[in-house]
Amino acid sequence: MVTDNPSVVGELRLHQFQSAVFRNTRFLRVWLPPGYSDAENSERHYPVFYLNDGQNLFDRSIAFAGVEWGVDETADRLIREQAVPPMIVVGIDNAQRDRAKEYLPYRAFNPPILRPKGKRFPEFLIDEVMPFLTKRYRIARGPENTGIGGSSLGAIISLFVALDRPGIFGRLLLESPSLFVSNRRLLKYSHAFRHWPERIYMAIGTREAGRADQDMQVVNDVLQLERTLRRSGLAEDRLRVVIDEGATHSEGEWAKRFPEALTYLFGVSQPHT
Repeated sequence: MVTDNPSVVGELRLHQFQSAVFRNTRFLRVWLPPGYSDAENSERHYPVFYLNDGQNLFDRSIAFAGVEWGVDETADRLIREQAVPPMIVVGIDNAQRDRAKEYLPYRAFNPPILRPKGKRFPEFLIDEVMPFLTKRYRIARGPENTGIGGSSLGAIISLFVALDRPGIFGRLLLESPSLFVSNRRLLKYSHAFRHWPERIYMAIGTREAGRADQDMQVVNDVLQLERTLRRSGLAEDRLRVVIDEGATHSEGEWAKRFPEALTYLFGVSQPHT
């Protein structure tokens, strides 16, 4: 289904997707780059960026608090400016009331999730969603053409997928990752990991929690993960960390940083088809 929405720039297609892994149904929102349907591009395959919380990416009428990331506007502009190659962006809707269950791989007390389902998210994404889309769209293969990302708990599950299935995603976006969840287990998991994506963009605001001590802790968690990644050999050409002074935990802040993130992760100097 092609959306006819004046607030969406470019072509956005919606697929109602039924998951056998999670036994539920959601929308996959597929944004196509300028020229995708032109005859001269009929054999061209495109990099793809999978983003969690798909409801918040393209359309303010359904986005949380009425604020969208503006992914369509940003991607369209950067492609036309030749700052990034033409690419497909896939927004994967969250499971609404089961969002935290799907985005948490381990038990947690804040938020209180005692029966998490996140360990099945890699299977859902890689074995269900990706084959569904590669049958329908001209998606380039290889980690250099494949990105994943999200914000908050959506960043947590993106990090888990990258750790659980190394070598599939070469681009990773971690916006305001909730690294404190599950007793910081993902920080510990990351410590011994070596097969990181080729490029990672990670950002956090300094006023995300609303209390000075907690604000400091979420920033320190990101800095701890940065130290782990630097020890693994990721220099500035592979890892960009942004500590955004005064920024809060909100869609609006993630929207502001998205142009820099997209350019860093998929810039035209990077390999693409």
